[in-house]
Amino acid sequence: MKRTLCALAALAIPLACAAADAPKANEARITVVYEHELPQVPGKSIKGVLVEYGPGASSPGHTHPKSAFIYATVLEGAIRSQVNDGPTQTYQAGQNWAEMPGDRHAVSANASKTKPAKLLAVFVVDTNERELVIPLAQ
Repeated sequence: MKRTLCALAALAIPLACAAADAPKANEARITVVYEHELPQVPGKSIKGVLVEYGPGASSPGHTHPKSAFIYATVLEGAIRSQVNDGPTQTYQAGQNWAEMPGDRHAVSANASKTKPAKLLAVFVVDTNERELVIPLAQ
């Protein structure tokens, strides 16, 4: 009995930590899927970021590092996006947009309340940048 309780406790601790790190149900999950230094451009790297939205999920308004050029492509579903003061647009799977250094991403959301959506954001950014998403001040 004691071994069983210890085994259950050992399993529960990592699960509790994973749950604490998981995004809220209505927020996007963000995963860096690759990162490579650019040998021909010292100090710069390319980073691929997978953004996964559950039905109705969104990302809070944000910016990116001042060195970041971003090219985003919708992989699945549809994404609503607004950059700076431009119009809010809906991009379908296969469509894309670019964000320039210093741009403000006010809206980034799954356009569907019933289906998931995914996008791949490819960053060209200073190699030493670690925080790729910076929340807008409220």
